[in-house]
Amino acid sequence: MNPFECKPKKIEQFLAPREMSARAYDKNEVDPYTRLRVILTNGAEFESVRFSHAFSRCCPNNEVRRALALLRRGEQLQQKRIADLKPGNESVLEHTIGYEQLAVDLTAILAQKELNSYVKKQLDFALLEDFDHLYRYADLMELEKRGDPARLVGDYTEIMPGRPTVAEFRHPFDDVRFYFNGALNDLNTKLAVNIITAAEQQTMNFYMNVANTHPTPLGRRLFREISLIEEQHVTGYGCLKDPCASLWENLVMNEYTECYLYYSCYEDETDSDIKKVWEMHFEEEVAHLHEAVRLMQTYEGKTWQQIFPSGGEFPELLRFTSQKDYVREVLKSVRLTGVEEGFEEVDRLPDGFRFFSYNKKAVGNPNRAPSHEVIAKTIAAMGEDWRLTDAPHPIAALDGRKEDNTETGRVKGK
Repeated sequence: MNPFECKPKKIEQFLAPREMSARAYDKNEVDPYTRLRVILTNGAEFESVRFSHAFSRCCPNNEVRRALALLRRGEQLQQKRIADLKPGNESVLEHTIGYEQLAVDLTAILAQKELNSYVKKQLDFALLEDFDHLYRYADLMELEKRGDPARLVGDYTEIMPGRPTVAEFRHPFDDVRFYFNGALNDLNTKLAVNIITAAEQQTMNFYMNVANTHPTPLGRRLFREISLIEEQHVTGYGCLKDPCASLWENLVMNEYTECYLYYSCYEDETDSDIKKVWEMHFEEEVAHLHEAVRLMQTYEGKTWQQIFPSGGEFPELLRFTSQKDYVREVLKSVRLTGVEEGFEEVDRLPDGFRFFSYNKKAVGNPNRAPSHEVIAKTIAAMGEDWRLTDAPHPIAALDGRKEDNTETGRVKGK
């Protein structure tokens, strides 16, 4: 499929608000990966709207601003339609389990297709941490009896500790990565960075806005703690994007990314009604893409072939499948931390490296950290933590279920 070769419909025909509504899925019957596709595309739409506003605010040409406003209105309506797919009786915490399952399985899928070894390292590194977040939220759900984590993730994703959340707090300097030159990387890499940045940005935004809506103080504190780590992930992923790409190139790439995602979702979807939404949105994004290409050629003199030198054919589509084996392999690197643009095991860091002083200041007493309290309280109530596993944990230090480990990846020798 090459969206540049598709005949676009007129953008205006998609702008009727009366067509916004879509039937929400049944939270008790929906396939977990359908929920993930809803969350993923919602994030892509938010990213597109966010970028378009930023572009408009630094552009002095009102003709361009009008064109961007037209595109943005369509993206806004799409986002609202996707938001309607989430049922009203699905709680913030239930939706959060979906966010973290998406972070785990999406990152694993992208990492295994990634040809750029540096981009793959960043994907694997954040995967270690998002996997732990899924575990903390699942134990909160089990502790407070607010749902069934096993039902929410199905048989697709295991739930157990990753790199402990208290070990994830790094000095901001150590979340900044090298950027890649877009011209030297293949289309798959460009798509991966665009997709994961949008997904993590939306996760961060979601947690920042819902942390105060959870009904218990412990839950609110956990959301606040993890939202800080999500900011670190957005910084790391965002740094990978090519800063030399023009605003017009980024606009075209964003629209192409959405075309790719919606076509992938359409091909992968099992819910017949939601499949129609993905088809509709793909047609809309083809129209947006062609308009973005027209604007780039008009105002920058570039053709789409210049930024897609290998052609615009979609690479292998994004299909959600269980990633248990790959995640278990990545978990073996749980003692890694960030060191400026690279990564290093905590045991190999100099004693005076800023990770230790910053982490100590940010975490304080780890036994009072919300991520630890959730597990400690679950153990006290149930006799052990809550997990969903097919086999023992691949890291012996994290296999114990009667005591929460707050030292692995944070303290030397642990």
